[in-house]
Amino acid sequence: MNLDRARMLIKEQLQFTSGYNRNSVRMILAEVQKLHGQGALDQLIREFDLEQRFDLKPGSDFSTLR
Repeated sequence: MNLDRARMLIKEQLQFTSGYNRNSVRMILAEVQKLHGQGALDQLIREFDLEQRFDLKPGSDFSTLR
């Protein structure tokens, strides 16, 4: 998944605020971390203010999600 695709998917999930959407965003971030590294992951968290919206913090490790 490229970063533009990840951004599009995150934007779709942000239209809602349920736990299901939070988990979907976590799965997207896990894929970004795997393919693009922690820097890209942290950038998306900041870009979409995911710390405020879903309590997802920069520096978090999502590599154990499958």
